[in-house]
Amino acid sequence: MGGCAGAAPPKVNRLAALGLWMRRHRRPIQLIQWVVVGLYAFLLIVPALLPLPDYQDHILTNLTVFAAFVFWGLWWPFVLISMVLLGRVWCGIFCPEGTLTEAASRVGLGRAIPKWLRWQGWPFVGFLGTTLYGQMASVYQYPTGALAVLGGSTVAAIIVGLIYGRGTRVWCRHLCPVNGVFMLLSKLAPVHFRTDQRAWTAFNREHAGQPIRHESVHCPPLVPLKQLQTASACHMCGKCSGHKNAISLKTRSSSEDIVQESATRATREEFILLLFGLFGVAIGAFHWSASPWFVSLKQACAVWLVNHDIMWPLTTTAPWWILTNYPEQNDVFNLLDGAMLITYILATALVMGSVLSLTLCLANRLLGGWSTQRLWHLAHALIPLGGLGVFLGLSATTVTLLRGDGLTLYWINDLRAALLAGGSLWSLYLGYRITGRYRQALLPRLAALAGLGVTISVILYAWWLMFWGW
Repeated sequence: MGGCAGAAPPKVNRLAALGLWMRRHRRPIQLIQWVVVGLYAFLLIVPALLPLPDYQDHILTNLTVFAAFVFWGLWWPFVLISMVLLGRVWCGIFCPEGTLTEAASRVGLGRAIPKWLRWQGWPFVGFLGTTLYGQMASVYQYPTGALAVLGGSTVAAIIVGLIYGRGTRVWCRHLCPVNGVFMLLSKLAPVHFRTDQRAWTAFNREHAGQPIRHESVHCPPLVPLKQLQTASACHMCGKCSGHKNAISLKTRSSSEDIVQESATRATREEFILLLFGLFGVAIGAFHWSASPWFVSLKQACAVWLVNHDIMWPLTTTAPWWILTNYPEQNDVFNLLDGAMLITYILATALVMGSVLSLTLCLANRLLGGWSTQRLWHLAHALIPLGGLGVFLGLSATTVTLLRGDGLTLYWINDLRAALLAGGSLWSLYLGYRITGRYRQALLPRLAALAGLGVTISVILYAWWLMFWGW
């Protein structure tokens, strides 16, 4: 937070002043946080207690449909957009799970964070598990499914807060199912809090040996403030703004984090989350309900089971909180449905992730020599297309709900095509900038860019199937 008494802070611009305002005015921010918690709880719990809507109900006439539109039509798609535009402001200011886990940790056991919880593979595991469970429970279609998935995640966040940390967000830093996705997308944000290393060192030198104890900063997501250079882990809460006259809210190029910082910070776990998660698990989850391949696979398995007189996978169901089970809506998953759903998503993740890995390896090799760290770095060029794809997949629910209310949206596929084209060009631009860090010669850079272009083409084909091919 602030420096010692009598130390005159440097003049600040309007953006830095906004960061200082956020630090000094915590009560309005806390009020916003708890209002969001209340709205979240209301829209999550109340619709689950109401009768399911029928085909005549609309967004503005039925609370359940309205809640579905808020959660899946507005909240998730535009939270993703906010990551790209503003960094993780959602996490630091608005996220109800973050607010609740931090509040719980203030009164909890305060235990140290164990080594197993710090494992860097949790973002992918959490994303995979939440996506699979959400599809099994039909999270987009039914309020009870949303309650099971989102409510379960919220309860887990509170429990983690009650056990680990002291006034911190251990859940958000290590276990949140979308933490990894948010860390990737926030790299594109044109604003972030950043530490000026020279100012930090100068402040320490100026106040060395002074008996005055400087006020420390409590960082909820446990970011080492002296090394605050990237936007990935920072929740943009503003608590550290002005600390040692070295941390401030600044603008930057949207390519800076990916082109420069990712050269040394990109990791294998991020590579897996991006290629096998955003381009694999997510695409499989969006695909299966429209895929003729899924239908053919399920029918073939059903015929085989019937021919071998194995009927129990076709007749056995599960409670709604495990598998979709709404007989009054003629919507019931049997065990075969659940098994095929999981198989299809995992197979899509394996195929997409493997193919994209091979094409990126080709791009890496064409750049000259081999560098594993460079491979992780090249993958970050795909972040714009990864975030855009998930946005388009989630916004399909937005389109469905709006069409159910009578809006034709005849232009939506043209907009999707334009966005995919723009995302592809953005990724190619980042790829070109990244290759420039390793080779100056134009020919190997263009060769690597061609390999990246093949990678992008595979991704575009997957989205073409969903929106046009099927």
